[in-house]
Amino acid sequence: MESPLPDLDTLDIEALKALVLTKQSELDSRRTEIESLKLLILKLKRMQFGPRSERFSRDIAQLELQLEDLEAGQAAAEPLPAQPAGAVPNEKAPRKPARRRLPAELPRETETIAPQQEACPDCGGALRHLGEDVSETLEYVPARFKVIRTVRPKLSCACCSRILQEPAPSRPIDRGLAGPGLLAHVLVAKYADHLPLYRQSEIYAREGVELDRSTLADWVGGASRTLQPLVDALKKYVLSAEKLHGGEAAWRRCAGTGAGARQR
Repeated sequence: MESPLPDLDTLDIEALKALVLTKQSELDSRRTEIESLKLLILKLKRMQFGPRSERFSRDIAQLELQLEDLEAGQAAAEPLPAQPAGAVPNEKAPRKPARRRLPAELPRETETIAPQQEACPDCGGALRHLGEDVSETLEYVPARFKVIRTVRPKLSCACCSRILQEPAPSRPIDRGLAGPGLLAHVLVAKYADHLPLYRQSEIYAREGVELDRSTLADWVGGASRTLQPLVDALKKYVLSAEKLHGGEAAWRRCAGTGAGARQR
C-alpha cells in the first residue's frame, strides 16, 4: 500500500527529494510486481495447455483481474511525460505494446477543424492551403435496440371476394418477441462472455428495455430447441472420427454418452 502524500508546502528541498525517491521506489516495485504477474500468468497458461483444470482457469482469471488493476493504477499514478526531440528514452520505463493500425474496413467520419480567420491576423494577407495534419481516434457506438414492424396488407378480389395476404415470416422462436440478432447476442453474452442473464437484464434496462430474467431464459431454451438439429449434425460428424482429442473436463462430460470410451 502506498504511503499517504504529505503537505508539500511544509517540506524543504531535501525532504522533497526523499519523497520523490520514495515514490520512484514504489513505482519500480509496482513494475516488478506487474512483470512477475505476467510471467506467472504465462506459466499457468502453459500448464493449462496440457490437462485442463478448472482450478487453473480460476487462478488465471483472478491474476488477469489483478494485473488489470495494477496496470490501471500505474497509468493513473505515472502519466507519460512529453519527450523532447532527440531525448533518450528512460530504460526503466515499462515497454508499451506497439500501437496497431486501425482496420481499414472500419467506417470513418471526417471532422475538419479549419482556422476561423479568413485573412492573415498579422498582415491581413490572403490565406492559401499549405497542407494538413490528420489523426485518428477510435470511438465506440453503443449497441441499440430497434423495433421491426412487419405489415402484411390484405387484398380482396372485387369479383369473387377472395382475400390475398402473404404468410408471416418465420421466427427463430414461434410467437417469440426476439429477432435472430438479439437471440444471438444473448447466447454469445451468456456462453462465450459468461454474462449471466440477470446481468444482461440489468444492462438492457439501462437502455430502456425491460426484459425479465425469466424471459431471457425462455429465449435461451427456445433457441436451444431451434439449434438442436445443428447440434445433432455436428455431434454425428465429430463422433464419426477415429480419434477424438479433448481436455479432461470434456472427457468427464462425455463419459456418460459412451464417447469417453474412444481413444484419447
